[in-house]
Amino acid sequence: MKTNPASWSRGRLIAVIAAGLVLLILVGIGVYGLIAGPQRSTASDPGSEPTVTTPGETGPSTPRLPQVTPSSDPDEFARNVAEALFAWDTGSGLMPLDYTSVILAVGDPSGTEQAGLAADLASYLPSREAWIELRKYATIQHLTIESSFVPEAWDTAVEQAQPGQLPRGATAVTIEGTRHREGVWNGEAVTSEHPVSFTVFLACPPPAPEFRTGLCHVLRLSQLDNPLR
Repeated sequence: MKTNPASWSRGRLIAVIAAGLVLLILVGIGVYGLIAGPQRSTASDPGSEPTVTTPGETGPSTPRLPQVTPSSDPDEFARNVAEALFAWDTGSGLMPLDYTSVILAVGDPSGTEQAGLAADLASYLPSREAWIELRKYATIQHLTIESSFVPEAWDTAVEQAQPGQLPRGATAVTIEGTRHREGVWNGEAVTSEHPVSFTVFLACPPPAPEFRTGLCHVLRLSQLDNPLR
């Protein structure tokens, strides 16, 4: 099967920008590391980590995944993605891959960035082993967003990109917020809060059949707590 050179070039450039190599050369901000993705969450140590959080209710209710509300506005869409990305419940009967599918469903429709996005998502969510451990404490999580903005570093990268190297309507939105976890620790409800920041790389192209009538889609995610500024 022949490879489309233009698609390959665009996909490679997004990965390079996400990894910070272009930005390292252009603005000296250091290696970014999107290809490697965010640090993988690990299971809590029952002896020292009370950050596991909230018990989910038990019962015959059907588990429900979060949904990413479609939008043609980059900032609104990035916020929708961020909230869905951090919304999970270990007591739901679902697994990390189920939550991953929510973001992949609004990923690059061309498929160019899907493999990279899947790798990014795997690092945002706990591993299967960690998930099973967190389930013992009925851990749930959600995100509150304090700010969102297009980083200056992205503007610099766009200025340096060659024509056709970026997907149509490509942009980046950095999210700053607080991750909340709740759960049960030794029979008592406990909570924890942790500031987080990351960048959502997305594209909101003009209406066209192959671009879902102009709605935004996700390209990649930055390393957690190492966003573009």
